[in-house]
Amino acid sequence: MCSELSVAVIGCGAMGGAIARGLVTTRNVDPSNLTLVDASDEKVAALAKELGAHAAKAGDASVAEAADLVLLAVKPQVLPAVAKELSPSLGGKLVVSIAAGVTISTLEGLMPGARVVRVMPNLALTAGSSGTALAGGKGASEGDLALVVRLFGAFGPAAAMSEAQLDSMGAISGCEPAFVALFVDALTRAAIEQGIPASLAREFILATLIGSAKILQGGEHPRAFMEKVMSPGGTTVRAVAAMDPAYMEATAKGVRAAVARTRELAEEGA
Repeated sequence: MCSELSVAVIGCGAMGGAIARGLVTTRNVDPSNLTLVDASDEKVAALAKELGAHAAKAGDASVAEAADLVLLAVKPQVLPAVAKELSPSLGGKLVVSIAAGVTISTLEGLMPGARVVRVMPNLALTAGSSGTALAGGKGASEGDLALVVRLFGAFGPAAAMSEAQLDSMGAISGCEPAFVALFVDALTRAAIEQGIPASLAREFILATLIGSAKILQGGEHPRAFMEKVMSPGGTTVRAVAAMDPAYMEATAKGVRAAVARTRELAEEGA
């Protein structure tokens, strides 16, 4: 546990709340050193009570002044106003932003003097399992990056990289929950076409998806795993042959579209 580290989480929605829970449950931050801020007094009070943390009013600059690390977990369109409000209290502070499409240069412009780290987790973090890409600004030290890697590493793999790599990895990882849900939905619809009830199909599909993910997480190469399932002349060989070209192209096309939109958002927010 980083027993002396004090953290302020600004924004306690799905992502901010999940990160706060993770910091406490993984014992990376002591609840007594965690302060939560949200526009909803009821939401922040309930979460603070659940975790044994402190609740503070939105706009309370003293929260940022007292924290070693300030996590901005607000929506991109809200972030400029929040950053402007807190900026006088953020000089020299380690500030971590999870706002999609808001570049490091924009963050540094909004919060001059802050040691900025940009982080891109995804929605799976709310279930305790997410890959997290991060990139540091000019003022962020190697120690700052190592600390943020440690904190987000509690949810799964976390790695520091260039901002260009973060945009690409963030587009892939950020969209991945939707890609997986799209796959499950498509497979469910295919099962319905074959006369299988939707609820039963989803139950089977999700159980197999989880099992397959565990095997692949153990180090099995995806192609080697596929070869174990594809008996010569069998049903899976024929199915994969029918799907492979279109599936690969659709996936690549989706990622390219997500990366392009990430860059558009960065230009819009500049």
